[in-house]
Amino acid sequence: MGRFGVTEILVILAVVLLLFGGKKIPELMKGLGSGIKEFKNAAKDEQQPADKKEDETK
Repeated sequence: MGRFGVTEILVILAVVLLLFGGKKIPELMKGLGSGIKEFKNAAKDEQQPADKKEDETK
C-alpha cells in the first residue's frame, strides 16, 4: 500500500465523480480548502502564545 499509479488515480477520480456528481465536487473542494485554512490559522494562534511565554521566561 504505497504508491498510486495513473490508473489507480483515474479509477478513484471516476468513482468520486459517479458518487458526488459534477456539481458537488467544487463545493467539496471549497469546503476542504476553507477547513485547511481554518486549521492553519488555529495552529498559528496556538503557537503564538507559546512563543510569548518563552520570551517572558528570559
